[in-house]
Amino acid sequence: MPNPKKKHTRSRRDLRRSHNSVIEVAQLVECPNCKSARLPHNVCPKCGFYKDRVVVAPKAAKTEEQEAK
Repeated sequence: MPNPKKKHTRSRRDLRRSHNSVIEVAQLVECPNCKSARLPHNVCPKCGFYKDRVVVAPKAAKTEEQEAK
């Protein structure tokens, strides 16, 4: 396995690592059906819409009876 010929300085090492801490925030868009925030090109998790049609049935809210079982 090849080994480095010379030691890289701390500055050079840290400049290379500086981009590792950059975190991109996901861009959210508004769902045209329920107006909630969702990721672009993804099914809306609240209403199940994608491209003006229902793709996934929306999740029903759990009632107290269902939670007890």
